[in-house]
Amino acid sequence: MLSDLEYQYSPVRDKVRELREYLDSSRLRRELAIVEEKIADPTVWADAARSQPLMRDRKRLETLLADDAELARRSDDIEAYFELAKEGEDTEPDLVREIPALVEYADQLESKTMLSGETDLLNAIVTVHPGAGGTESQDWAEMLMRMYIRWGERQRFKVEINEIQDGDEAGIKSATFTISGEFAFGLLSGETGVHRLVRISPFDSAKRRHTSFASVFVSPEIDDTIVIDIKVEDLRIDTYRSGGKGGQHVNTTDSAVRITHLPTGLVTGCQNERSQHKNKERAMKMMRSKLYEYELDKKKAATRKIEDSKLEIGFGSQIRSYVLQPYRMAKDLRTRVEVGDVDKVLDGDLEPFIRGFLRMRREGNLPATLDDSED
Repeated sequence: MLSDLEYQYSPVRDKVRELREYLDSSRLRRELAIVEEKIADPTVWADAARSQPLMRDRKRLETLLADDAELARRSDDIEAYFELAKEGEDTEPDLVREIPALVEYADQLESKTMLSGETDLLNAIVTVHPGAGGTESQDWAEMLMRMYIRWGERQRFKVEINEIQDGDEAGIKSATFTISGEFAFGLLSGETGVHRLVRISPFDSAKRRHTSFASVFVSPEIDDTIVIDIKVEDLRIDTYRSGGKGGQHVNTTDSAVRITHLPTGLVTGCQNERSQHKNKERAMKMMRSKLYEYELDKKKAATRKIEDSKLEIGFGSQIRSYVLQPYRMAKDLRTRVEVGDVDKVLDGDLEPFIRGFLRMRREGNLPATLDDSED
């Protein structure tokens, strides 16, 4: 049994070594010292455009150093267990527990090392919309919402529902929620696009095979100190009465808030809080994020017709297929990553897809068009 564990751990040991060499803690400490020196300059704090990037850099470097230390600690513990086993102690239960945990941690850290964009460190605001198809697509949209919420919980991130509109019979017509945690946006940035489900419909009495679509859009939650110029006269603010399934959380006052930015047509809403003031505050925060992404897209469109990491939301831009019938598989159409345990994926295990996307993005190999003919 011990020899089997050593064989299992061998590639993990190599991966840990490669990750630690890539992180290079000495380099990270030098970079952190430079950032700390700049932050110590009192004049920096008078200019948010200078101070905020420095604060994000400091947080990123401190996080990577902590991750490197944790990686070293876990690896050293496993090496110690092997040494104790050779001396006759029964450490096999510890190794059986710790080796898979290190594999998972190393995989997550590998994904982090591929995130260096200005907004990658920020929280993520996720919006899910069903495609055409009524109840079938609305149910699929709710399954996707649950998948991302479960992913957030697996990462020990905080998940908050901002606004949700229930479907007519089942599922949802739309949902927006915030996943808060370090690198949440960077990790989820590749999820924007159309997701397709193939299954035997639970809503079809003839038990026929159905194909459903839903779109996902992920944007960064912009910090309050980042200046986004929003004129009061450009906003229309509507209030309405919020509600939920089965009479839950139904307010007797018009506490829900919807904000429309008239020049762009962008809309945000929040009904999660009982207070109209809190709902308005959260809806404004979401609007800042949407406007930031809107302006960012305009700049990118001037230099590139199609952005690698975000395709136009339309049924011709499916990024991933989830097949439940006649076989079971989840397949990313950009990276060709395939996972046979689709139930595990729908329960929030997105790590293979996230890593595959980040690797291709780093290498500049993301396709401009997708071939979905195989499904």
